[in-house]
Amino acid sequence: MSDPATITQLLHAAKSGDRTAMDQLFPLVYDELRQRAGKQRAAAGGLATMNTTAIVHEAYLKLADQKDPQFANRAHFFAVAAKAMRHVFLDYAKHKSRQKRGGDVAHVDIDNTNVGDSYIEMEYEEAERLLALDMALNSMASKNPRLAQVVECRFFGGMTVEDTATAVGTSAATVKRDWNTARVMLFQSMNN
Repeated sequence: MSDPATITQLLHAAKSGDRTAMDQLFPLVYDELRQRAGKQRAAAGGLATMNTTAIVHEAYLKLADQKDPQFANRAHFFAVAAKAMRHVFLDYAKHKSRQKRGGDVAHVDIDNTNVGDSYIEMEYEEAERLLALDMALNSMASKNPRLAQVVECRFFGGMTVEDTATAVGTSAATVKRDWNTARVMLFQSMNN
């Protein structure tokens, strides 16, 4: 993990209008973002055709493309990065869902199927689960935005309880309670 003070200084410089600060930040946070994206990719069932490096790069482009970055600190940056990674995962899941429904997929005669087809079907199912999670999370956010933020930080960003507490602006104990509550709510929502 890189030095939190250096990251915070660069985030403040970016907030003050220094466009080069984001360029300097990327190498410092790259390994941590990649590790978090890899964990999330694994938690989402592997999604073999989804590349961890591509997730990090796409998420970082979303972060760096902001006209007026307002990152308060390291934890806040990683919370926003978690949201960006969520969107990258969802874009991927939507693409996979379109493919399953016939969009941009070459149609194959049933007699020409092979073992790889079951692997592809598993990936479609993982994409469908991510889309269901997104719907449940959006519903949760309309009722309790903090719970949704905790899920983004913990699930999509792989953030610790302490970093999540800093990013959300609450205590670690509250994050633990919110995390447990959110998981139950999402489970119930996705299994009804």
